[in-house]
This record gives sequence, C-alpha cells and structure tokens, in this order.
Amino acid sequence: MRLLTLPVTLIVLAVLVYLLFAVVRRSGPASRRSVGGPPRWEADTVMENGWTLIVVRKVAPGRNGPVELTRQTVRAIADDDPDWDERYREGMLEARNRVSTLEIESG
Repeated sequence: MRLLTLPVTLIVLAVLVYLLFAVVRRSGPASRRSVGGPPRWEADTVMENGWTLIVVRKVAPGRNGPVELTRQTVRAIADDDPDWDERYREGMLEARNRVSTLEIESG
C-alpha cells in the first residue's frame, strides 16, 4: 500500500495544479478581451410606472449579454402627455447628441 501512496499523491497534486492553472487562465484579462470590445454609449428608451424615460447608458459586452455600467436620464415623458410624440422625438435627438459627445470625450 505504501508503494502506491507516492504515485497517487503526485497524480492528485498534478490534477490540482492543472485545475488551478485553468481557473487562473480563464479569469485573466485575455479572456475578458475576447468577450467583446470596449464599452460604448447608446440611447435607449425605458417604460416604467406610466412614464417613458429617454436615457443614455454606457454598456460593455459581457458573457451573458450587455452589462450596463452607468445611465443618464435625458428626459421623462408622462405616457398620457398630449405632446408625447413631439417630446419623444426631441428627447431622442438630445440623447443621440449626448451619445456623440460622450463617445468623442471617452475616445
């Protein structure tokens, strides 16, 4: 039985080293770069509690889809506002302009 103790110990140790290497390699910066590109700014619309929110958000590619890093509300419009269409178009224009400015400043 003593004869098998050293080989079994070496095999277990080798497996543990391999698993540790695999975990470190998987969580390293190279794998984060392969998930996607740099964060980007985008205009978006969010509907909640009777309001339409026009927002600008910074998103980064993640393993399970885009991850929101930050959000700025450009305009909030009540859903029953009689001038909703006009205010929405104005808000989206402002949001797109802000996205352009933020992309220039961050790039």
